[in-house]
Amino acid sequence: MGYVGEPCSPAELLFEAPHSLLHQSYAPADMRGGGTVNADGFGLGWYGAAGEPLRHRRHTPLWTDEGLRPLAASLRTKAFLAAVRNGTVGMPVSEAACAPFGDGRWLFSHNGLVRDWPESVVPLAEKLPVADLLRLPAPTDSVLLWAVLSARLRDGAEPVGAVTGLVGEVEAIAPGSRLNLLLTDGELLVGTAWTHALSYLVTETGVVVASEPCDDRPGWTPVPERHAVTVRGRQVEITPIPC
Repeated sequence: MGYVGEPCSPAELLFEAPHSLLHQSYAPADMRGGGTVNADGFGLGWYGAAGEPLRHRRHTPLWTDEGLRPLAASLRTKAFLAAVRNGTVGMPVSEAACAPFGDGRWLFSHNGLVRDWPESVVPLAEKLPVADLLRLPAPTDSVLLWAVLSARLRDGAEPVGAVTGLVGEVEAIAPGSRLNLLLTDGELLVGTAWTHALSYLVTETGVVVASEPCDDRPGWTPVPERHAVTVRGRQVEITPIPC
């Protein structure tokens, strides 16, 4: 899930809401990729007083961490990304494999999987400098997607086009992949609905985007399949993903 808007505490969405991220870790509503729990790690990324992104990640289940709840309650941040992980079979369970991933002012997460990993994405990986590949912190599909996307952002790519373009590229070489992506720099939030659910909620203070709605408020709006959601301030734009 992600949020941008006026400064607030992440604690409500992470711990207090009826279907908070904590609840989604042990009783998720949508596990179309298999499994029954999201117990292979979690992460929270937020923006500090100087606007810099900060992260708290662990490779253990969210419900075992005693430090994140008081930390989240103490924060006031204009934007955050948070995720729980159900690791794909064969991929490592490590802190480095847990979203959100970060580079510069950006935070990123990927909910889903790339089909026929790793052979399918060799053409994508070949576009990265060898040194970047050798520096990947974990050999997972999500980490590779972030390496490709962050390199393009550093080169000046327009963020929305970079995200949707990456989705199109992966679909072309790994059809049927689940690509529920979220990207923020603390002001802009971009998400994709690609073979996985995504919804957004406009609140009095900002906008929440989440794979699973955190409560039963009627304002939750599904993002159509194969569409992107872009949030600037409290303005939401839905656009088709070219493919």
